[in-house]
Amino acid sequence: MNILDRLAKSKFRSRLKLRAKELEYNKDKGLDTIYSHACDFIRNRVATEEPVNDGKQTPMRGHPVFIAQHATATCCRGCIEKWHKFSQHRELTQAEQEYLVSIIMEWITKQIN
Repeated sequence: MNILDRLAKSKFRSRLKLRAKELEYNKDKGLDTIYSHACDFIRNRVATEEPVNDGKQTPMRGHPVFIAQHATATCCRGCIEKWHKFSQHRELTQAEQEYLVSIIMEWITKQIN
């Protein structure tokens, strides 16, 4: 079972959806820009050894990637460790960051199709 199937069984994560505002943002900016934002958010907000405000650094609204991060458990190091098995208190590797972004983008793509 892949990670998105497992996440879909979570009551909290399965109810998260992109709303009209986020869908419009996706349409206006395009997936390349959304991908770039996802890379930036993962690198700057969760990939460091000790992220600032870990557990509270990802808003619940305002950008499609933020919603996707909560839906895919890529929002904080605790969720990343629990769901993706990347241990906390160390910097994420480039490959781990790319994996997290790929999960975010897969979720967003499913939401817009």
